[in-house]
Amino acid sequence: MKFAPLSAGKNPLTASMEFNLSGRVISGLGLVALSPLLAVCALAIYREDGGPILFRQKRIGQNGKPFFLLKFRSMKSSELGRSITAGGDSRITKTGQLLRDFKLDELPQLWNVFRGDMNLIGPRPEIPQYVDLSDARWRAVLAFKPGITDLASLVFRHEERLLATRDDVETFYRECVLPRKLAISAHYAQTRSKRTDARLMLLTLKHVFQSGELNQHDIVKQFSYGGTLTWTK
Repeated sequence: MKFAPLSAGKNPLTASMEFNLSGRVISGLGLVALSPLLAVCALAIYREDGGPILFRQKRIGQNGKPFFLLKFRSMKSSELGRSITAGGDSRITKTGQLLRDFKLDELPQLWNVFRGDMNLIGPRPEIPQYVDLSDARWRAVLAFKPGITDLASLVFRHEERLLATRDDVETFYRECVLPRKLAISAHYAQTRSKRTDARLMLLTLKHVFQSGELNQHDIVKQFSYGGTLTWTK
């Protein structure tokens, strides 16, 4: 499916989101500083399941522009399946599960930030099949550059555990999880400040190293989000 770019009107909200220069500098320094860890991750993946080391997937970025997002490969190279991953998926390797638990599989996205495809903080980019540019909610979110982390990704830190409790994972994600992620991302993008960015980054780093459940309501309360986080389906 081909996506036509959205009209990109210049406005204060978009300007406040764009910390491109600082993001590129930080990501570049991060790639250098974390190069030993990146090498260890790559070696672990190769030793268990061979190549390729990286996983490339088309995502929809700012104004509907597609780009290829990078991750460390966490699934067996010989197996394909649904686009959404639930907890306990047999395709995930032992190394891949460890990388996912600590979000280390996301580190190659520093390269996406350095290239200018993404910011450090911004709405998480989705695959084309879940994006509907005729939906006003999507158009609001796609006005901003995607990021490695944002409030929605923190709230749904254990999304795979949630999806594992459902029989129809794809439908539940599309009809229940995704609308809430869009609402949270839009709220954060439109109310974002340097202070909220700092708070979000600290919370993200804190919860990366915690395997326990998050109190989603306490987290969104810190960012004045009043939307629903529950569903009946």
